[in-house]
Amino acid sequence: MRKRDHNVLTNAASLLICGLLAGVVVAAAAFPAVAMSGLAAKAGAETFGALPKELTVSRAPQITTLYASDGKTVVATLYDEFRKDVKLADISPHMQKAIIAAEDHDFYKHNGVDINGVARAFINNQSGASSQQGASTLTMQYVRLAIAYTATHPADVVAATEDTSARKLREMRYAIQIDKELSKDEILERYLNIASFGNGAYGIYAASRVYFQKSPKNLTIPEAALLAGLVKAPTTNDPTTESGEKLALDRRNYVIDNMVKIGAITKEEGEAAKATPLNVAGKRQPNGCVATNEKGWGFFCDYFYRWWLQQETFGSTSYDRERRLKSGGYSIITTLDAQAQRGADKAVRRAKSVNSKEAAMVAVVEPGSGRVRALAVNRNFKLDDPKNPANKPHSDPKQRKKGKRGNYPNTVNPLLTGGDGIVGYQAGSTFKIFTIVAALEKGIPLSYTMNAPQTFRSEYIVEQGSPAACPGTHFYCPTNSGKKAGGVQNMWSAFSASINTYFVPLQQQIGAENVVDVAKRLGIQFRVSKENQWANNKEYAHDWGSFTLGVSATTPLELANAYATLAADGKYCEPIPVQEIRDLDGKKLDIANPRCEKRVSTEVARAAVDAARCPVGDNSPTTKCGGSRTAARVKAEVKAPVAGKSGTTDSEKTSALVAMTKQYAVAGIMADPDWAQTNVKMGHERPDGINPPVWQTLRDAMKGKPRIDFEPPGKKISEGDQRSIPDVKCQSVDTARSRIRGAGFQAVVSDVRVASSCPPGTAAGTSPSGRTIKGGVVTIQISSGNGGGDQPDNGTSGQPPTPDRPGRPGGGRPGGG
Repeated sequence: MRKRDHNVLTNAASLLICGLLAGVVVAAAAFPAVAMSGLAAKAGAETFGALPKELTVSRAPQITTLYASDGKTVVATLYDEFRKDVKLADISPHMQKAIIAAEDHDFYKHNGVDINGVARAFINNQSGASSQQGASTLTMQYVRLAIAYTATHPADVVAATEDTSARKLREMRYAIQIDKELSKDEILERYLNIASFGNGAYGIYAASRVYFQKSPKNLTIPEAALLAGLVKAPTTNDPTTESGEKLALDRRNYVIDNMVKIGAITKEEGEAAKATPLNVAGKRQPNGCVATNEKGWGFFCDYFYRWWLQQETFGSTSYDRERRLKSGGYSIITTLDAQAQRGADKAVRRAKSVNSKEAAMVAVVEPGSGRVRALAVNRNFKLDDPKNPANKPHSDPKQRKKGKRGNYPNTVNPLLTGGDGIVGYQAGSTFKIFTIVAALEKGIPLSYTMNAPQTFRSEYIVEQGSPAACPGTHFYCPTNSGKKAGGVQNMWSAFSASINTYFVPLQQQIGAENVVDVAKRLGIQFRVSKENQWANNKEYAHDWGSFTLGVSATTPLELANAYATLAADGKYCEPIPVQEIRDLDGKKLDIANPRCEKRVSTEVARAAVDAARCPVGDNSPTTKCGGSRTAARVKAEVKAPVAGKSGTTDSEKTSALVAMTKQYAVAGIMADPDWAQTNVKMGHERPDGINPPVWQTLRDAMKGKPRIDFEPPGKKISEGDQRSIPDVKCQSVDTARSRIRGAGFQAVVSDVRVASSCPPGTAAGTSPSGRTIKGGVVTIQISSGNGGGDQPDNGTSGQPPTPDRPGRPGGGRPGGG
């Protein structure tokens, strides 16, 4: 579009220029060394009018900025070239005048090509003067840079900048056309945004930041003159180096003198500017995830970076996607919640120092959207220096003997999210939630009771002689922590006390393949090759007896998102690190939208969450948790409705905890990423409980947030089909057992005698009494005959008495499959 009209005299001047350009004068002015060669003749032979007029200009690379979820807090900047376009109105008038004084005095007078400048250069260069002159205007310089940035092949970049008369003619032709289409201010703005100023600063915004740590709008006369002087030779005149400092100062003063000469400033202003000491910062803008604005945010930034490289929207190859990210000038509001992230960073470093071989890892996900709110681990996100390594010796004795170093305190491995060889960590009894969901989907209610023995002989086959096998057999025999009997348990109480011998038979009853399927639906990825084979083959999965005890590897992010799905009433959302992406023009892209689908029914999800309130010290009107809580401190610290589960593995080589509210699901795992068979105990021996970074993170994230209760499940899914229990008081044990079985219940005889008016050895009553679920366990209490009053039922519908100590999660070794 034509922006300025030209009068007859101006157009006549253009014709004159065209005539001059066709001859040797141009070559002699621009390239004196070849003025009399065949190259000059070639330039004259190429008719100026035949050259193309339309210049296709691609935008120069721009920095991409990542913001926290508030849209203000900067997380990181990513770029190939540090550049951000700004409007001319946001550039100091001193800078505008300085660049004209330095490069093109007649910028506002000529038509893109300065015929007087061409003539001066020709006369000077033919006179034998020691200093040779060129004739490039600001418009021609802009053309050269624009062609270089538009080039898609290295050879095209070379062609755009090589010293040939053909290149010079092309620049002149384009410059004349651009001068017709754009206003002088538009050309000046584009030039200042594309020029290189050295030290990784491209464009005036970057230059102002790098050298003076300020906005280009606030540049002073001496600062503007210094920057204008750099474009001619940014490396030679680098004011941050000892060799370039004096040259930069001389060049700055030269520009100031020229500003006085063209009337841009007064002589007094010029003298004052030249007297100003040279004071530059030379501080390059942080680039990439190793240079986030706050310590500890690199792991989240890296998660975003890996996510971006997987999105086909941004290019067909990972190379194309990376280039687009680092040059597209995007403004990206990530999902990082600064309050939650800071709380998580503080918590993991409080638990374990950065020099600890054990990794304290925490991931935070928002239920209902999949937005990843925080990722924290007690590591520095950076590569270890091979010349001056900071990393400690490898924790694996075999690797240590080979002289290898561990991934601490520095690493860029995706410890929290998996990938690049990170397959995850065993999360122990947190996996029992998948068994609960699968059982509920099969119609088994929360009130379903079983008698949990000390050791359960399962039908799962393992290697004979294995530590997980029953002595002398090949059958899988899980035990409870402390090798104690669990007693009669319902789903609430068994989950609360983490009773292994309740969940393995429950899994066996409903089919392990269905439990594995629930885990897959909730986002567990099975990165270990053998586990992946088992998970994707129903026949193998059916025999995976220890799966419910959490022997499969997972990551904190997967675990947090699995529980978040249940908190969101069964709506699974793909974990995502962005909530808004805008391109260079401010256009909002749809790719940041949550990607969700229903994977578990609302009633099943609410019932599973209801059971999950028990381990972390919470209750709903429907829960029957019993007296044992494995992580009761969560409720006391967070002071909000909470749900979750703890989990450890054999010898407590890993420990896990999930704690969630309606707003946040937090999962943490403590493990040694370098040596799975660590001899360090990660679990219950800690004085502040299992995995405190989880509840500390949740507590800090919830500050100032409303307390929202979980919806309780319906009566049918929680209570099931309730039936009346026969009254067997004072009857013989055999009669009582027969009547109870006849009513459709499982009869268990208690080992403990109770005071009763019934004859010794007869039934004193049942626990529970009244009603319980069809097919549930009813315990026959035996009278001691001491004549005491009848022992009242505790009204807990099958809850066991409080054990001597909380049942610990974990306990099972990989056995089935």
